[in-house]
Amino acid sequence: MALPHDIFFPAIAAGEGSVSLTWLGTAGFALEHHGHVIVIDPYLTRASLSRCFWAPLQSDAQLTEQYVPRADAIVLSHTHFDHALDAPEIARRTGARVFGSRSALNLCRSFGVPETQIEAIEPAAGSTPHEAEVGPFRLRFWPSAHSAFLLGRIPFPGDIADCCDVPLRTQGYRCGMVIGTEIEVAGRRIFHVGSAELVERHWQINPVDLALACVAGWTSTERYPERLVAALSPGTVLFHHWDNFLRDLAQGAVTLPAMRFPALIDRLQTAAPSLKIGALPMLGTYTL
Repeated sequence: MALPHDIFFPAIAAGEGSVSLTWLGTAGFALEHHGHVIVIDPYLTRASLSRCFWAPLQSDAQLTEQYVPRADAIVLSHTHFDHALDAPEIARRTGARVFGSRSALNLCRSFGVPETQIEAIEPAAGSTPHEAEVGPFRLRFWPSAHSAFLLGRIPFPGDIADCCDVPLRTQGYRCGMVIGTEIEVAGRRIFHVGSAELVERHWQINPVDLALACVAGWTSTERYPERLVAALSPGTVLFHHWDNFLRDLAQGAVTLPAMRFPALIDRLQTAAPSLKIGALPMLGTYTL
């Protein structure tokens, strides 16, 4: 079922002091405030199904430059290809710092990203979250998990090895550790959920203004909507990772099958009746 048309947030011009988020498709976002840009899970290349099956995956440098012309930092929630493929190319071109798991760092090293640009953020369960500052952004990284949507399993589990041979095929982009990212900027609090699973028992997060909520795989996760609301107490939920990421970026966002949006929306609204819920068109911008 397609995403209901009336759920898309309207475009609002960014005012002075505002924070803008541009949806890059899949789980990707670019957040901007006062000229500083944080990019999360950028995947613009969007390899076709046949390429995913039969050939190594190559980042499209022209596309990444067109849609992510600058970045101060890149955050990777995990290292499946639809989250991490374009990160090394963007990091090399922009000089952005990369925050991610050991798998993310190994991937970047293999593509020649300098050590000075990469930082491991694997938080131990129950420990104080890793923190970083990038311009006006304050980042906290919390342990999370990947939904087991593939017949009860996580696709391509394990880590990307040190000094891996690149380019990698689809199965080479191992999941690595999954990380949830809390972002504070300009008095707003945002939380990015990179896969539709949570380990909220290890989180100590104040209510967020905006939860960036993964949709793909949500039906395989027990009580995902209710747990999301309880863990983050969000004012607004913005859906992502609901689009068919095997289609070219220029074709716009087309809904993946079996997303069950009416049920997801109904359960979120039942858990929090005043919750604002929406999504963005491809490359659309939300301002808060």
